[in-house]
Amino acid sequence: MVYQRIIASVLLIIGLGVGYFVASTQESRPFQLGLDLSGGTHLEYDADISALPEDSVRESLQSLRDVIERRINLFGVSEPNIQTETVRLGQDGVQHRLIVELPGITDIDEAVRLIGETPVLEFKLMNENGGEISLSAADISEDGVLTIGSALDSLYTDTGLTGRYLSRARLDFAQGSVGVGAPIVALTFDREGADLFAEITRNNVGRVLAIFLDGEIISAPVIQTAITGGEAIITGTFDLDEAKALVGRLNAGALPVPIELAATESVGPTLGDEAARAGVFAGMVGLLAVIIFLIAYYRFPGLIAALALLIYGAVMLALFKLIPVTLTAAGIAGFIISLGIAVDANILIFERMKEELRDGRTTQDAITAGFDRAWLSIRDGNISSIISAIILFWFGTSLIKGFALTFGIGVLVSMFTAITATRYFLLATSGIGETRIGRFLFSSGIDA
Repeated sequence: MVYQRIIASVLLIIGLGVGYFVASTQESRPFQLGLDLSGGTHLEYDADISALPEDSVRESLQSLRDVIERRINLFGVSEPNIQTETVRLGQDGVQHRLIVELPGITDIDEAVRLIGETPVLEFKLMNENGGEISLSAADISEDGVLTIGSALDSLYTDTGLTGRYLSRARLDFAQGSVGVGAPIVALTFDREGADLFAEITRNNVGRVLAIFLDGEIISAPVIQTAITGGEAIITGTFDLDEAKALVGRLNAGALPVPIELAATESVGPTLGDEAARAGVFAGMVGLLAVIIFLIAYYRFPGLIAALALLIYGAVMLALFKLIPVTLTAAGIAGFIISLGIAVDANILIFERMKEELRDGRTTQDAITAGFDRAWLSIRDGNISSIISAIILFWFGTSLIKGFALTFGIGVLVSMFTAITATRYFLLATSGIGETRIGRFLFSSGIDA
């Protein structure tokens, strides 16, 4: 009995601590709300499919959507709405577009930055005999500034080695005597890129192999020997933050289809503040109604279940902040459904307990037997729910993933609160159930 009371006290303290964390961090770490609750940014991009075979357009557009989603939805929980659509232009022409909606981001410039542009990484050889730069009046702006732009291309020859062959990029630091400790970007090519890089360096020892990023030279090393390991190093003049940003951009993945920003719009919440407040109020009323039912019908065990239910809610809200999960109407629906599963588990346990008490067992024995007999049903039901959540998360769209994530987490947390918290709370107080009044309090329904 003492052991159970210690565990119950620890669980209660943890629950209070988690609840305090949720309440006290609302300003410093507020909940992230989805586009339908907090507004956000709507972006439209035109996709250029002119270089694609007709039979690969659909697959390439799907790959484009997937790449953009990976960039802005790293954990699958920020719930961007990303989709492609085809717009007819006249009778014959069509325009393929990428639609991106980002919740909680009302700064359009920030939204465009999140999408970003894939860096164009190219390796070019300097011509053996150098070259001449041809300039024209078009290279001089109205204010007299000389811009040579693409004229530098006449000095270099394409090698065919581009970022398309990049396997991954990583941040490193120079180890040599010159520039020791300076941030550098180490590149690893895939098998095809490694073979091409080895061939280029083997056949051009002593020549300059310039590295171009978005059309600008960032490094121009001289090939000293053939490089067969499929590794290259960019030693630019960037600082640590710039090197980290470059690594992130290179690892984000190349876009299979070129895109151009066509339209932007800041959008308000589709449900509105009033609807959001009404939804929260409805949820609180529903939770209160469930608690009243549990206490009225199951008496003292219902009171314990209500306490465990409050702990469940506090843990779920804390997880929403810590992961973090972007809450939309779909995500909140998943949370509420998992709340019902938590209540259902307690009801199964209490009905089993009632049967044991009718058979004349002591309150403590009835609690133990009730949990043991109800466990298999609870386990099987929750496993099937978790499998459903995994399937929805794996195959669903962003909005469905939000529902599946909150639902799956809720089922797991409900197993803890129903099986662990409720069990130890009941065992810690089972001593009061051996009196006539205690037997009444541990009974349920119309049983005395």
